Amino acid sequence: MSAVVDRATNFAELHASGDLLVLPTVWDTWSAGVAAAAGFPGPTVGSHPVADAIGSADGEQMDLGDYLTVVARIVEATELPVSADVESGYGLDPGELIERLLAVGAVGANIEDVVHGEGKRIRDRQEHADYIAGARRAADEAGVAFVINGRTDALKLGTDVFADPLAEAEERIRLMEQAGARAVYPVGLASADQVSRLVQAVSVPVNATAHPVDGHGAGDLSALRELGVRRVTFGPLWQKWLAEVSSAQLAHWATPA
Repeated sequence: MSAVVDRATNFAELHASGDLLVLPTVWDTWSAGVAAAAGFPGPTVGSHPVADAIGSADGEQMDLGDYLTVVARIVEATELPVSADVESGYGLDPGELIERLLAVGAVGANIEDVVHGEGKRIRDRQEHADYIAGARRAADEAGVAFVINGRTDALKLGTDVFADPLAEAEERIRLMEQAGARAVYPVGLASADQVSRLVQAVSVPVNATAHPVDGHGAGDLSALRELGVRRVTFGPLWQKWLAEVSSAQLAHWATPA
């Protein structure tokens, strides 16, 4: 447990440093090793790329035990802090969720507001903030400076669900910060104006999803830093890019002249 406490403290300090963190989204020990060798401060484990790698599907359709086994292997393969995407919590109460994450050595987690196991029900603002608060309380009681990255899909869901998705995302990230999230993740940020508005709404790092080659809709890494973004992850985009490059490069082997 002491290693978990130390890694969590390091991870929390990185988030509080004011620096921009790029945390590549990995799916197995190989990709985590690539990220570590490149010099990144830690990996995030993505539910989507893990699901694709093990022949399952995203949206809490994986067996949580299978997913956490992957997380445990990644933790064992690196000395870096590891954060895991646990979607909306797989139906667990927040205390049990944190207990299971700590048991495999994870020191951070994305927790989102779309409950896939209940027909993609969207938690209301306070319900999701309360779930985050429960997770924060459980981690604190365990003596671990766990980094909760509170995620909202309000922007991604758009005007079909919310009259003003940006305003909804803004209110949700504020509530999640108040509940104890050490970073917030408004999925679907697409422009510099959107990024700037949400960065100014909270004091904790705002997470933006970027493509490892093409960057983000608001610009490259320098542009994101200038806008105040302090956390960047890749979601499934690194894995998808590798698949595209590999398919193109290997095609002539599959159909030799």
